[in-house]
Amino acid sequence: MIRFTIPIPPVSKKNSQRILTNRVTGRPFIMPSQKYKDYEEAAVRYLPKLRQDGPIDGPVNVKCVFYMPTRRKCDLVNMLEAADDVLVKGGLLSDDNYTVIHSHDGSCVMYDKENPRTEIEIEEVEW
Repeated sequence: MIRFTIPIPPVSKKNSQRILTNRVTGRPFIMPSQKYKDYEEAAVRYLPKLRQDGPIDGPVNVKCVFYMPTRRKCDLVNMLEAADDVLVKGGLLSDDNYTVIHSHDGSCVMYDKENPRTEIEIEEVEW
């Protein structure tokens, strides 16, 4: 089992998305907010060092407990998507599809004004 904490306030990937236009095709596309991009870049620094045998390729349960700085309502699924993307971008997981991340059992959102953070546990499971 791998346990670690990302000691910065969690950010959802879907809040404040930007709609931009492709300069070549003229088609609109959606980009995450700058706030999310900054969060992702900072969060990757708190991931444990890569394993010698490469990223985890599952199946695993990824339990995420998000401690938010306010009591404002948020969507757990969007928070999990952001956490999964950070784990993949940081090279800890090979992908965030169902063959790697089998479940998110035990994940929840809590309130901690003084110490917002994300606590993550990754545990291999039998499939």
